[in-house]
Amino acid sequence: MTASMSLVCAGCGAILQPLTARPFRCPHARPGDDVDHVVRRVIDPTRWAGAGMAARASERVAGQADATNPFLRYRHRFHAHQLAVEYGLGDDGFVELVRKLDRAVAHVDGRGFRETPFERADRLSAALGFEEGGGLWVKNETGNVAGSHKGRHLGGLMLFLEVWEQLRARGAVSGGGASGADGRERPRLAIASCGNAALAAAVVARAAGWPLDVFVPPDAEPAVLERLQALGARIATCPRLPDERGDPCYLRLHEAVDAGALAFCVQGPDNGLTVEGGQTMAYEMLDRLGPVELDRIFVQVGGGALASSLAEAFAEAHAAGVLRRLPRLHPVQTASAFPLKRAHDRVVARVLGLSVDALGATGTTAAHADAIVESVPAAWARRVLREAAQHRSAFMWPWETAPHSLAHGILDDETYDWLAIVEGMLASGGWPVVVSEEDLARANTLAASETGIAVCHTGSAGLAGLLHLLDAGGTLAERLRGERVAVVFSGVRRG
Repeated sequence: MTASMSLVCAGCGAILQPLTARPFRCPHARPGDDVDHVVRRVIDPTRWAGAGMAARASERVAGQADATNPFLRYRHRFHAHQLAVEYGLGDDGFVELVRKLDRAVAHVDGRGFRETPFERADRLSAALGFEEGGGLWVKNETGNVAGSHKGRHLGGLMLFLEVWEQLRARGAVSGGGASGADGRERPRLAIASCGNAALAAAVVARAAGWPLDVFVPPDAEPAVLERLQALGARIATCPRLPDERGDPCYLRLHEAVDAGALAFCVQGPDNGLTVEGGQTMAYEMLDRLGPVELDRIFVQVGGGALASSLAEAFAEAHAAGVLRRLPRLHPVQTASAFPLKRAHDRVVARVLGLSVDALGATGTTAAHADAIVESVPAAWARRVLREAAQHRSAFMWPWETAPHSLAHGILDDETYDWLAIVEGMLASGGWPVVVSEEDLARANTLAASETGIAVCHTGSAGLAGLLHLLDAGGTLAERLRGERVAVVFSGVRRG
């Protein structure tokens, strides 16, 4: 069978072997080489082949639960499914693995993986002054496994590990990857997180019977820690050490991986397959909209896995002709820490042949973004991105101070998946938005009062980005109110 999907390193261009021992990371990555080694899935556009794709995706899937399970509905777009089919498990075998995992997750968390709502928020649209032809659409992930979108990412990773174990037991895989089905001891999984990602990882790992180490900051919420302990996760608190640059939780994660753990996380450089599960959110959005196309999407960014998942899924749909144009991508960060905007400004300056200072005090604007889409050859933008990927520290480095915000879930010292997000902005005509604490508080209040959704401040930060641009007034605000705009309410308010 000819593979219609491959894994490629965005930094060095290496093509990974399908059954490499550690497919999560590029085998050429070396500490200090300054290359952005992020493994990306490259998918054949025929996997997006309209009704034919939908028909194939529904084969042997019966019942309401199966029909709304994203890992079944979109399984033909997963690397794990391709491996299962090509190395003997087959479609039936993969379907059974998904069902088994879903039942176990539902037993642990009280719910399995299901399609999440994506609807026009009529009251919120009216409150913000949207015109009838436009409006604000909300993707609501608060009812997802473990209460956030993170479950999508970790569920997709676990399915890969489950396929891997089956293939290893059949002798198709050898080397230092996952084990268990053949009687060998499983390696520990590891994740760095302050909350939602850790909870999702703990639920999925407990459901599948994998040991998990969680690296958390000293100010992690007691309720989160209590739940992690109840799920059997081993918790390590990681204070900031003198003269240590970067998130200490992330640094401890690297130490665990170096010692033999598997990165079961939402940072693309450590596990490139983490975006696959996240992409199912975009698939659902596209299916729900049908022929209607979004004009923009505002998405909160910390480490970047959510935004990169959406950006890559929309790019795949565009390449396959499902979308006539890309929605403008607007990543949202807080004024306390905005490493993505800092990196994006540097890329934009090089693309336009300017100095960073020449962009002005606010950095990239709508005019700069439009100029790139309308006037800059795509080949030149790609060349700048390739150079940026090979000189990461000139664009992305840890935030210099310890940040604090209501939206604590997006305070990552670095945007680990920055390159895919910057690429998405350049291609779509979007740009980053930096919001204040006042923006975040007002957005969360509006979200609760006008939608009734109990979303946390991190989860409603994308809405804060939209408010920020609307408050600025002028032509852009007028144009926005006539457009179809999307936000993701990514996590539930706890406590």
